[in-house]
Amino acid sequence: MDVIHSILTWNEILTVSILGWLTAQLIKTTISSLLAGKLQLERMVGDGGMPSAHSATVCAMVVATGRIEGVHSSLFAIACVVAIITMHDAMGVRHETGEQAKVLNNIIEMWLEESESRSPFLQNMHLKEMVGHTPLQVYAGMIVGAAVGFLYPLSMVIA
Repeated sequence: MDVIHSILTWNEILTVSILGWLTAQLIKTTISSLLAGKLQLERMVGDGGMPSAHSATVCAMVVATGRIEGVHSSLFAIACVVAIITMHDAMGVRHETGEQAKVLNNIIEMWLEESESRSPFLQNMHLKEMVGHTPLQVYAGMIVGAAVGFLYPLSMVIA
């Protein structure tokens, strides 16, 4: 038990961040599996989906940094900036990339229906569509990350 406690408290900010990511990925995998009616283990490491693991990770980091270093510290300010950039990118650029992939995949499918014999290199072409997040997915990730960040110290008291 002392070994586990040592590992979990070695770098609390890093540990809480990883637990935020892991929690979001477990929730995402569970939701995807329930919706699909079968286990979707690939969602454990996949991008996109509900909730945003990126948001959960950086929000857990922000909460842990604020608790440990103080909300007036430079590290807390840096953590906040990184979180804002990460979440903005997840629901901005990366979300738009996924939307563009959907359009391109439709164009490729239509092209193949018309001229499959002339375009064999397109037959296996399929762009990944789930690369970004909707605002709801980002907000859900924020809640998961904040919860992990706030609840982690309680788990150390219990352990």
